[in-house]
Amino acid sequence: MKSGKIGVKYIVQTYGTILAMLAIIIIFSILRPDSFCTVRNFINITRQISLLVIISIGATMVMSVNEFDLSVGSMASLGGVMAALLAVNGQPLALCFILPILICFAIGWVNGWIVARFRVLSFITTLGMSTVLSGVIYKLTGGATVFQNIPQGFAWLGTKKFGEIPLLSVLMILFVAAFWFLMRHMSIGRKMYAIGGNEEAAKISGINVAKYKNMAFAFCAVLACITGMLVASRVGSANTTAGDGYFLQSYAAVFIGCTVSRQGVPNVAGTLIGAAILGILANGLTIMQSPTYMQDIITGSIIILAVIAQKLGQGDAK
Repeated sequence: MKSGKIGVKYIVQTYGTILAMLAIIIIFSILRPDSFCTVRNFINITRQISLLVIISIGATMVMSVNEFDLSVGSMASLGGVMAALLAVNGQPLALCFILPILICFAIGWVNGWIVARFRVLSFITTLGMSTVLSGVIYKLTGGATVFQNIPQGFAWLGTKKFGEIPLLSVLMILFVAAFWFLMRHMSIGRKMYAIGGNEEAAKISGINVAKYKNMAFAFCAVLACITGMLVASRVGSANTTAGDGYFLQSYAAVFIGCTVSRQGVPNVAGTLIGAAILGILANGLTIMQSPTYMQDIITGSIIILAVIAQKLGQGDAK
């Protein structure tokens, strides 16, 4: 009997999040079989969550070193605005997408440097940086959406399809595969997890903590920037607050993803599952014509439950 209880507990801790996602799919499939449970809708869900997954991978990396980046929303907005303004000014499209990445990489590195060098709380540092970026965005745009004279080629990344498969879905898979390999099988990932597990022990073992924290924040900034540029490309315009909605959602995806690991640590595969759960819920509730505020209530509740589950998982892992 005791071993049976342990077996059930192990299954719930190891596969509970995946089982919950399957249960959500089954429920919506029963309630709306004609509109929800279709290949076209599932492909549409992958497109809907693609941008959330990309920005959430960045948040995963920062959380892997036990820090937070509250500037991801503003960073995404800045990336979209800079890319759109460069396109409007007639710059080559390659430059429109590369230059914002380089600038945001530098900003992210500064975030990490301040946190590591001065041992300042990361959420305070990045909250201040978010405010700075909001001011920069307003200076660049005057508070107005950038949409006039944007060349048609600018929308290619956000709207291209390969048959029925959106390019955004393909990019999501590529980013997940690349960063899963980086965090799981490369030394940079192992060192980031070592820092997140015990920073002092990591220092004693010879890991350059400042360097890898800088890299985590820089990667986070780049992925947020890419997300913002893809948002602008998809809708053909750059809103000054386009990235704000991704802040809460991205960390919700990461916290849900932590429950996929029995150690309760951030991981790329779990983040993908977390984003999928949020996307499936949003899609299903939209099909059910539920009020939009319900999505916020459910998302917030999921975050609280995910944090509790993460702590319980860590306790058992010890």
